[in-house]
Amino acid sequence: MAKKSRTKSRSQSAQQTAPGEVGPRQPCPCGSGKRYKACHGAAGGAASVFVARPFEGMPSECDVIAMRELVPAATAPLTLKDHPDKTVVLCSLLPMAAPAMVRDSGEIWLGLQVQHNYGDPARDLGAILTAALDAEPGIVGITEAPGEGPRLQDLISDESLQVTVHEGFDYWIADVAEDDRAALAASLDQANDHATPTARLTSVPAAYWTDVGSKEHLRWVMPEPEDQLLDALARLHAAGRDVLVDGSRFVGMFRAHGLLAPVWDLPVGTGPEALEDPAEAFAAALAEALADESPLTTEERAARSGLANRQVTLR
Repeated sequence: MAKKSRTKSRSQSAQQTAPGEVGPRQPCPCGSGKRYKACHGAAGGAASVFVARPFEGMPSECDVIAMRELVPAATAPLTLKDHPDKTVVLCSLLPMAAPAMVRDSGEIWLGLQVQHNYGDPARDLGAILTAALDAEPGIVGITEAPGEGPRLQDLISDESLQVTVHEGFDYWIADVAEDDRAALAASLDQANDHATPTARLTSVPAAYWTDVGSKEHLRWVMPEPEDQLLDALARLHAAGRDVLVDGSRFVGMFRAHGLLAPVWDLPVGTGPEALEDPAEAFAAALAEALADESPLTTEERAARSGLANRQVTLR
């Protein structure tokens, strides 16, 4: 009887989790791999509050998420509100996954793909950028949660980012003297070997083609609220209107930093150019579906349920 009572008590406790709330035994949404009660749900277990959509309000939010989670090598210049003449470059990845580097030229490079995770990467970036403004050339980082302070979107202008996708990481040594490049050759070659070919589409925002060898993908970070986007995608899926090119297949979605990134499998040899017109047409069809406020049909509800089950949370 005692065992049954404890089991019942645990079951009732689990059921008391409110919709949208993370249960203590569930994985922490920060992506640490720990249970919530041992990470951001523990007193002192994580040093800062987890922010589900940290880059909200930042210009080109979807591209920033793609650079952090999906794109191997990309850069985008930033304009600072209080230091408009300061050269700052947002980078997908820096050597040794450094949070930031102050170059000999005085340029500041901010890295998005880093090893630390304090719950709010936008606040981490704000703290690192603030520290880099007064730092000597070299690596700049943080070893603990930054606490209160400006977030990255508080420090930069509202201009849309101009993202450049690189074939590899040669941008790491673009400002390095020729005689000093030999010492970096081995680490650069190793990084380049792991950089999958990637291209950003020009016809729609934040859509990235990539070739992983055995197949190609289109991964497209979208800004719409999750429920509305799922409804719209379900309408298109049920109608068979989510096929981009012959042989392509809409396979599911990543959830990253509060937004969804639908993913298509593509036939080998598709390439990014062949996706420009189909992606633009799909964006128009998606806008139409988003504007449709009628109840979902039985087929659309079934499609929505299937799509919801094909989501993978990155962070």
